[in-house]
Amino acid sequence: MDILILALAVASLIVFFNAHAQKRRIALLGRHLGQYRIEALMENITQGYLRALGEDDPERREQIWSLLTGAEGDIAEQFGRFASDFSKVDTASTRVSRLTLPWASQLFPGASFDLREALRIHARGIADAAANQAQRTPRDKAFLLSAELFLMQHTCHWYCRSRATASARLLRRHQTSHAQVLAAVSPGTRRAYAALTGV
Repeated sequence: MDILILALAVASLIVFFNAHAQKRRIALLGRHLGQYRIEALMENITQGYLRALGEDDPERREQIWSLLTGAEGDIAEQFGRFASDFSKVDTASTRVSRLTLPWASQLFPGASFDLREALRIHARGIADAAANQAQRTPRDKAFLLSAELFLMQHTCHWYCRSRATASARLLRRHQTSHAQVLAAVSPGTRRAYAALTGV
């Protein structure tokens, strides 16, 4: 009986400290993101892509693709500035743990990665997809940029909560798995992300 009470007390402490750490990370990321329109732009872009892909009239579809070009450039520019701004945050606050234990990034630094570097990878991937130097069709460009944005969002949720929570949110919001998103981003993003996160 004493072992059960001790186990419950330890579990309660882990939950408490985990929740406290999550609140701190959410507040930090939110403070930096709040200076930009990244979330609103992402919503506009993904909704615009769905409208364009569902449009039967080729002329109207082309107009939608054309209108989205400005928003794609805006999100690439804003995310680049956000990643640069966030790079000034101290290292101790930017570790992303692969474990869901309190202080895991401090106790097991080998089982964590730096969010600042992940954001730099995402900024490059988003900027490259938006610039479309490979001259992809609008549909293929939309597919690639969506994947880059979804992976970035997954990383932010992983930092704030956990990898499992981030993957569940990705599946719920966008009906796509983390593995599918990884397969859809550019090879450069995929390689850099895998090297950094170990995924």
